[in-house]
Amino acid sequence: MHPSPSVIVFTVLSGLGFGLLIWLGVGFPQVTGWSAFGMFALAYLLAVGGLAASTFHLGNPQRALLAFTQWQTSWLSREAIASVLTLVLMAVFGFALVFFGTRLYGLGFLGSFCALLTVLTTSMIYTQLKTVPRWHQPGTPILFVALALAGGALLTGVTVAALWFLLVAGGVQIMVWTIGDSLYRESKTSLATATGLDGSGDIRQMSPPHTGSNYLLTEMVYVVGRKHAQLLRIASIITMSGLPVLLLLIGGSGGFAWGLAVVSHVAGVGMSRWLFFAEAEHVARHYYDQR
Repeated sequence: MHPSPSVIVFTVLSGLGFGLLIWLGVGFPQVTGWSAFGMFALAYLLAVGGLAASTFHLGNPQRALLAFTQWQTSWLSREAIASVLTLVLMAVFGFALVFFGTRLYGLGFLGSFCALLTVLTTSMIYTQLKTVPRWHQPGTPILFVALALAGGALLTGVTVAALWFLLVAGGVQIMVWTIGDSLYRESKTSLATATGLDGSGDIRQMSPPHTGSNYLLTEMVYVVGRKHAQLLRIASIITMSGLPVLLLLIGGSGGFAWGLAVVSHVAGVGMSRWLFFAEAEHVARHYYDQR
């Protein structure tokens, strides 16, 4: 599928922001006053910035409020509701920490749970799509959660948690790539199944659907070279997990090494998320003879 910059920015930044809120809600790190203000400001900047970026992918951004009305059937609507609920709960929790030095434990745990739920609902927007076999697997939500927890732990400066979750996130990413590479083939999708003519014999195209481009070709059909993808995978794992772990072992939390670890991790997640969309094979490819 076409790797839209706005969706990449949305998933990367919101994952980091809500991941940080998850850790802040359960009390890591133990901050109050202006230290807490800085942490919450960063979390909200990332989370809200990511959510705002997602609207640039909408055909009619002014209709974004309609996303809240379809919660019974739409994971996008559930994500919108969960994100607003998280931001409201954590705003109250953060206000008490910053101005009164009071930790409202129940509210913090609830806000942390809602932040985790927001990440899960974001992942389910993609996991639910049977038309994209690479995404339609349990590894997709696990990966989104693992990256959110790893990025959030890294931003909190809690070194031990960051080290473990960075390693876990790297392992989950490799697992998702490995499993995903065979899912399209195992789905036995063909031109016949893509057009609903399965069981009608050998289906062949006599001519292309049309001579020009359209929305489906722009959004659903994207080809990335195998060698190019493999190089990006290696670079992504190194910068997302390997280098940050090494930098944390050398310099710990805080300081230049920690800052470089954060930059490296964000760049690695960005590459991973670009591949997430670029390597996704939609069944519509068969209809346009692009498989």
